[in-house]
Amino acid sequence: MNPHENETQNIRPQTILRLPTVIKETGLSRSTIYLNIGNGLLTHPVKIGKRAVGWPRYEILEINSARISGSNDEEIKLLVIKLEAARKTPRA
Repeated sequence: MNPHENETQNIRPQTILRLPTVIKETGLSRSTIYLNIGNGLLTHPVKIGKRAVGWPRYEILEINSARISGSNDEEIKLLVIKLEAARKTPRA
């Protein structure tokens, strides 16, 4: 077993996607994206500037994967809670 395996498993690429890319990645409209945020079905965006927000790419990918694998709305809501809580976890 690689001694750094646990370290690399906890590191996620930190690419931030802006709204037009999230629209393309999810296939959802702008209004549906914000409706899903309000309903707990998509993570809240992160502030990246005074008037700019974006979403961590890995969050969008995980939510898309869950949808593709057949997760229902309650399962997606739990995933969204987990993803947003992980943002607050201190990194080593």
